[in-house]
Amino acid sequence: MKILVAMSGGVDSSFAAASLKLQGHEVTGVTMKVWQDKDRAAQASSELGLVEMPKAPENSCCGAEAMADARSVAQAMDFPYYVLNYEDTFKKNVIEFFISEYMEGRTPNPCVACNDKVKFDPLMKAALGLKMDKLATGHYAKVEMGADGAYHLYKATDLSKDQTYFLYRLGQDQLSRLLFPLGGMAKEEVRRRSEEIGLSTARKPESMDICFVPQGGDYGEVIRRLHPEAAVEGPVLNTKGEELGRHQGIAFYTVGQRKGLGVSSATPLYVVRLDRTRNAVVVGDDKDLLSDKARVSSVHWVSGRAPQGPLSASVKIRSSHPGAAASILPCENGNCELHFEVPQRAITPGQAAVFYAGEECLGGGVLELES
Repeated sequence: MKILVAMSGGVDSSFAAASLKLQGHEVTGVTMKVWQDKDRAAQASSELGLVEMPKAPENSCCGAEAMADARSVAQAMDFPYYVLNYEDTFKKNVIEFFISEYMEGRTPNPCVACNDKVKFDPLMKAALGLKMDKLATGHYAKVEMGADGAYHLYKATDLSKDQTYFLYRLGQDQLSRLLFPLGGMAKEEVRRRSEEIGLSTARKPESMDICFVPQGGDYGEVIRRLHPEAAVEGPVLNTKGEELGRHQGIAFYTVGQRKGLGVSSATPLYVVRLDRTRNAVVVGDDKDLLSDKARVSSVHWVSGRAPQGPLSASVKIRSSHPGAAASILPCENGNCELHFEVPQRAITPGQAAVFYAGEECLGGGVLELES
């Protein structure tokens, strides 16, 4: 079988490619170049009147070091390797989307956006263009065809590495052509077997969660650099509407945040809401973060078919969330409402809400303000 393997330069995608090659498949490796070269970045920065455009951190996926590591694995395993340029696509659909969402008082998940708009669709087209039978990645997830003739997306065996939360927008056509070789493996097994076959990436550290955010996780630095106009001062209000202080821009805050509020209080205060209309950061007690309802927009169902009525499921409201029992009530225009059995803390607009039935990922959507 001819298989195009997306390679990020890390151990997971490296082993995915190597294992498929050892199984006798005709493997071709590919890395998506989403970062500008240093000279081009400097030129673009000058044209935009900026000091510096974002660059790939040293330990990020898809940076220069990552491409060198991916290429070395391809050479060692003797299969072709290519780099595809998707800089403009990444900038528009991930970085600009990320910044615009924060400027609207929302907290986006750039990894979901990257998988949806940058990785799978373009790579699937590349695989078809190269006459490949399948596209494989190093994601921890499983795809199985059910008795109903449809493809189903399941959590990985290693639940601590499961990535279905970031893959909920995959559909039937994509799943029919996808392979996830690591779905049934534990991370340490991947590292051990990578060492056994001599892969140079076997003990390479994990890459950063958000590849374009500087080491230490200050996403505000990216926003300030590319959109300095985001720093618009406004009021910090309590839940009664009383002003407690001033903030430097709602783009630099997120629901549930406690540190860096710039106001003093006898009890801990948390961001409970970002009011774009008033350019206000609303703070309150921890209990003010609890809610048993949420609206979800842009809902996608892996099966391609929305349920005809209410559906009981476990819903994750962020990638680290364990999931909570909820009823999903379909609404018009591809939206739905969530009714949780137990109130959830810090339901954050812009984050993904992903639906599960046991180990199966049913789909998901984008959290909106409370209904």
